[in-house]
Amino acid sequence: MTTVDWIGFLGVFQILLAYFLNVIGEVSNKDLPYILLNLIGAAMACLASILLNYWPFIILEAVWALVSLYSLLTFRKNSA
Repeated sequence: MTTVDWIGFLGVFQILLAYFLNVIGEVSNKDLPYILLNLIGAAMACLASILLNYWPFIILEAVWALVSLYSLLTFRKNSA
């Protein structure tokens, strides 16, 4: 596996881990670990897609990361 493959693999793993933990009730979609797993995972998957020049997933992962960033900013506002 190449470095790009590892970046994409780890990013997708984090997104799926967040989803799995949410489904089994270990984290809520409002919890910071869930938000961070999605944000970092989507950013890594987006980076891998950029390096592969694969536009459908660049768009998908960029939007996923932006939505996760919005969730993080909303989380910080509600915590303050």
